[in-house]
Amino acid sequence: MTRMLVIGGGIGGTATALALHKAGFDVAVHEAHPDTAEDIGAFLTLASNGMRALAQLDASDVVTALGFPLRSMRVLDDQGGQMAHVPLGEADDALLGYRCLRRGELNAALQAETVRRGIGLTHGARLVSVENGPDGVSARFADGSVATGDLLIGADGLSSTVRRSIAPGAEPVYAGQSVFYGYTRSTPVAEDTGHLTMVRGSAAAFGYAVSPDGETYWFARVGGDAVPADELAHPTPSRWREQLVETLRKDATPAAGIVAASTDGIMATNATEIPLGTPWRSGRTLLIGDAAHAASPATGQGASMALEDAVILAKSLRDAPDPDSALSLYEACRRPRVEHNITASGEISRGTRTPPRTSAPTGRAPSPQRPGDDTLARQLDWDVDMRSVPGNAG
Repeated sequence: MTRMLVIGGGIGGTATALALHKAGFDVAVHEAHPDTAEDIGAFLTLASNGMRALAQLDASDVVTALGFPLRSMRVLDDQGGQMAHVPLGEADDALLGYRCLRRGELNAALQAETVRRGIGLTHGARLVSVENGPDGVSARFADGSVATGDLLIGADGLSSTVRRSIAPGAEPVYAGQSVFYGYTRSTPVAEDTGHLTMVRGSAAAFGYAVSPDGETYWFARVGGDAVPADELAHPTPSRWREQLVETLRKDATPAAGIVAASTDGIMATNATEIPLGTPWRSGRTLLIGDAAHAASPATGQGASMALEDAVILAKSLRDAPDPDSALSLYEACRRPRVEHNITASGEISRGTRTPPRTSAPTGRAPSPQRPGDDTLARQLDWDVDMRSVPGNAG
C-alpha cells in the first residue's frame, strides 16, 4: 500500500498527510473549499496531547508561531469567586504547553506546511462518491475528476461524504448546547495573558483568555434548544449578543461585560456528536477526526484528538504487516479513547456530569480502556513501534 488519498484539508486531514508522508507513503490531499479557508471557524485550544502529536510530525514551529500559550486555568463560580487555579497540561515545556489560536490560522499554516513538504493539495475538490475495488479505491469529484489510491482517508468533518459511503445512517446529533464565540479589545477585565478562565455560571458555561496584545477570546456554551439551521445560515450576531448578555448578567461574573463589549463578529454553532459505535471503515476506506468521532466541545479535545489520530494511523500503517492488520490496530487503539471523550464531553454538555472542581481539561483518561499519559506518549512517540505498546490489541 503506497498511495494514500486524504479527503479534507482541515486540521485532521493535513496532519494525517504530514504523518503519512513522514512514514514514507505517497499522499494527496483533496479539499472542497476553494482556498485555505482562513476565515472559517472561531478559535480553539490545543491541549498538551495535541501539541505532543504535532511535535512528532516536526510541526511544532508551525503552531508555536501562532496564537499564544495558556499556562494555567482559573475556575470561577457564578458569583465570580475563584474555585480553583491549576496549571494546564505540560505548561513548563514550550512545545507541549496548551495553546490558544484561531482555527483558520492553524488550518492555513498546516496547509502551507503540507505544500512545503511536497505533498499534493488540491482545492475546490468536492467529493461526490467513493468506489472501493479489489485493487484500489476511487474518489469521484463534482468537477468530473477521479483520483485513485490504495487507501482513502475521510477527514472531511461533521458532514462527511466519506462517512455516508461507510455508514449511511450515522449522522451527528445535537449534544444539548449551543456554542457562541467572539472577541473584544474593549475588555472589562484586567488580566495577564497566558491564563484560561472558566466560569461555571448558573445558566451557561463561559470561558475566556486574554492574548498578549490585549484581545479577549471568549466562548459561551448555553443549554436548551439548538440554534435553528436557518439562523446559523443567516447569522444575527447583534441579537445573539443581546440574548447572551441577558443570560449571563444573572451572575456576578465578568462574562456579561465581555460579551457586551464584543463587536458583531459573534459566531454560533450547535454542539454535536457522532453516535458511539459508528463504523469507521469499509474496504479501503477509513474515517478519522470529526468524521469518525466528533464530540461536544465541552472537553476542548476535538482538534487534539484529530492530531492524535494522524500520528497513530501513520504509525499503524508503517508498523503492521498488512493494511487490514494496520487498520485493526489503529481502531483498537483509538476507539476506546475517543468514544470516552464523546461520552464525557456529551455528559458535561447535557448537565449530567460536572467537571472535577480542581482539574483542568487535559484530555487524560487513565484506565485499561482509556490510555493514560505513559501509554499515550508511547503511542505518539514516532520511534516506538505501535505493536509494542501495551493495551493496543483488543
